[in-house]
Parts: sequence; structure tokens; C-alpha cells
Amino acid sequence: MLVKAFASAVSGVDALTITIEVNLGGMHGFALVGLPDNAVKEARERVEAAIKNSGYDYPRGKLVINMAPADVRKEGAAYDLPLALAILAASGQVDADRLGHFVVMGELSLDGGIKPVKGCLPIAIQARKEGFEGFLLPTENAREAAIVNQLNVLPLTNLIEAVDYLNGKELLMPLHIDTREIFQAASTDYAQDFSDVRGQEHVKRALEVAAAGGHNAIMIGPPGAGKTMLAKRLPTILPPLTLQEALETTKIHSVAGHMGGHMGLIATRPFRSPHHTVSDVALVGGGNHPQPGEISLAHHGVLFLDELPEFKRTVLEVLRQPLEERNITISRAKFSVEYPASFMLIASMNPCPCGYYNHPDKECLCPPGAVQKYLSRVSGPLLDRIDLHIEVTPVPFDELAENRPAEPSSQVRQRVMAARERQQARFADQPQLYANAQMSTQMVRSLCRISKASETLLKAAMTRLQLSARAYDRILKVSRTIADLADSADILPEHVAEAIQYRNLDREGWAA
Repeated sequence: MLVKAFASAVSGVDALTITIEVNLGGMHGFALVGLPDNAVKEARERVEAAIKNSGYDYPRGKLVINMAPADVRKEGAAYDLPLALAILAASGQVDADRLGHFVVMGELSLDGGIKPVKGCLPIAIQARKEGFEGFLLPTENAREAAIVNQLNVLPLTNLIEAVDYLNGKELLMPLHIDTREIFQAASTDYAQDFSDVRGQEHVKRALEVAAAGGHNAIMIGPPGAGKTMLAKRLPTILPPLTLQEALETTKIHSVAGHMGGHMGLIATRPFRSPHHTVSDVALVGGGNHPQPGEISLAHHGVLFLDELPEFKRTVLEVLRQPLEERNITISRAKFSVEYPASFMLIASMNPCPCGYYNHPDKECLCPPGAVQKYLSRVSGPLLDRIDLHIEVTPVPFDELAENRPAEPSSQVRQRVMAARERQQARFADQPQLYANAQMSTQMVRSLCRISKASETLLKAAMTRLQLSARAYDRILKVSRTIADLADSADILPEHVAEAIQYRNLDREGWAA
């Protein structure tokens, strides 16, 4: 008897429906074809034990199983459940016609229990697109799949539940989630707030500019000055995620297997802070079984690199292309996958190895040339892609001790959102753009025109600081953002002057 079941494979952040064909008949034997990896090949033992321990009969005839399309590699143990149900359907123990109406995914324990799998959200999206009646999946994955409406998401805890449901002996209630209600309730639910930070008003202003224009920024200052504290609070002043952005971000985390059983939709902007020992693959993604890297997990959010010079040079250099293209393509001999990577890069670093160069109170103990050598660990091309260089100084005791309430994130966020709205109106005919930082060189020339006075000021700064052409564009972009925050249609000289101040690492004598 020939039966078909349907599962799914994830490539990048999208899913592809897999047809599992099981033919039972003839002498005893077993054949599994369709480019399965070792985990799929080992499913035979898990499936046989789960079927027997659940009280069903494992068929004695020859089983030939084909997983189509045959040129797509099938990876992982998530095919255990559809294989088991297809085998039971081929032996007449499961209603084969009803099985064909569902996409099925799940890893089986030897006792028939169903374990969670990765990538259920893109699988659910694809199942709805192809018109399947429902999605049978592990209970732990149900909330992330249930954010897809117009699809019956049916959570399962064991093989017996799946068989009884398909045979009409048990009724499973689909899990329904009001996605919009959850999203609206949690879109600004952050544990931190800008009001937690005492002093550092100039750094807060710089981060407000960065948030308003989607600019990358680096903070340079001694240990304990508050760089990490400020960076962690940057997502709280960014505009809330749109529902579409939340779905895109959740898809990536679903593919990476980072969605817990209690999580349905990622409603707040992600903040990723990898350790400086991170590898190239862990940062940008890839591997034998391709997975999203930290830059993709930070999609629509913030990637924070603390102690930037301590990262390996090769790791930092792979950031250059994603910072420009806002995606990363992982190419191998037999496949190529693309992951989105539209993130804000926020970095921090000490000014020197001992950490106290330019400190107002403590003396730097580094030998001559050590400061320049330390800064040179970060390449010029990478620094050129960072729009704002911000010097962070220690907060005086009087500012730390004062009880005057600081400005909360909600007030700063309102100004940032107003500036973003002006940018959206400006880029109305460019739907792929949403912030000034994404402007191309041609757009900078047309949208960031400055007066003669501003041009003279910028020319003097370019000549004195010996800035590159890319840094010139960065200053104009930041000037445009500062003007947007001031609700000014024109870029004024004071806007250009403030933007120039945010190129601290280009200052003459900074590391002399």
C-alpha cells in the first residue's frame, strides 16, 4: 500500500514542503531515500521503538520510503513523527486520507513522546500558503506556530494522541492566539529604561541621534563609565517593531531554535551581545547545517560588540559586507542560503590597553605607541562604516548622587519616532528604505544638500581630520538625522557641526 504524508524543510528563513511516500509490500526490508542525513537515517530505530512502545504494530513487510523532492537535503530528527504516522497509515492503523490534510513535524522519544523542533513558524506560514488544513506539531512549539492565523495548529505530546486524532477517536483543540493583542501589549515592554542612567547627557543625545537615523555607533571610554549600561538601553528608545518586523524577527529565532515553549511572538527589538571570543560562523551564520548567526538574530534590533578591539580581526572584517547590504549570503559548494541582517551596530571599547587614556583623574600607564597600536586593531574600513564615534567620560559623584529624575525612554522614543516619520515620508517611493543610514551615495547627494556656510565648515573638518569619502557621506547622513530631530527641512550649520563632533576617533591628536 502506498501512502503520502507531508512534512517540511527549512532553507534560510523559508520552508519547503516535503512529501513523504511510504510503500509497504513484499519481503521484509527497509529503504529510506531522498537525500536524508544521518539523523534522518537513524529515525528507523526511534520510529520502530516509539510505535511498539505506544501499543501499535510495526509492519513486517518491506518498507520503501521516499522523501521528495529528492535533491533537497533532509536534516534533523524532526521527520520522526511524519515517518511514524506514514508507516502506520501504510499498515492500515491510521486514516491515510486524513493524514494527507496536515503538515506534520516532531522528534520522537523511544516511548512515543514528542520533542520540540526548530523552524515551526516558517513551516506554519508555508502550510497556510499551500492550503493545508492544519499543522500537527509538539506542544512546546505550538505558541510560535499559532501566530499564523487561518491555520489549525494542533499541539501533541505523544504518538498516541496523533493516531487517535487522525482516526477520529480524540478531539484536539487548535491553539488560537490573538497575535495583535499580544504584540500591542508587549511592543514596549523593556526591563531597562534610559532614566536609569545618571549623567552622560551628551552620550544619550548621541544615541538618540543614532536611533533616529538607524546609525551605527561606537563608544570609547574608561572602564565603569557606563558604556554597556547605555548600549543595553538603546532598544528602549527605538521605534516599536511593526507586526511585519516582529514576524520576520520571530522567524529567524524560530529557525535558530531560540523560541521557548512560552514564547509566541518576539514583540520587542532584539539585543544581541556576543562575547569577543565568538567565531566567524557564529557571528554571520553558516556551518555544516546552516544556522543564522548573531547578526541575523539581531535583525531589526541591536548588535552590541563590547570591547571591540578584543574581537579577532577576521571576525570584525566579515561585518563589513552585511553592514552595507543588510543581509548575509552563506555560499557552499552544494547550497546557498540567505539570512536577513538589518541591524544597528553599537560597539564599545577602552581608549587604550589599561583603559585610562584621556581620563580626567587617572594616569594612563601604557607605553608610547600602545594607544595607536590598540586602536589599529579595528580596521579603518570598519570604522568608516560606523557613523558616530562617542567619547564617554566617568560620571562625577554629584551627578550620580542627585535625585532629580532623568528623562525616561518613552519621551526620547517619541522624538525618535517623529524623526523616523519624516524619513518615511521622504522615502515614500523607496519602500526598502526606512532610515537615513540606509541612503545610497546618490540619495545623499540629492537629499542632504547643505548651504555654503555648512559646506565651508565641512570642508575645513575634512581637510583637518583627513576624512575619507565614506566619512563625508556619514557626516551628511548624521546631519540629515539631526535636522529631522529638530524638525528642520534644511540642514543648518549647527547640524553639520554636531555631526562632525561625533567623529571623535578622527580628531587630530586622539591617539598621539
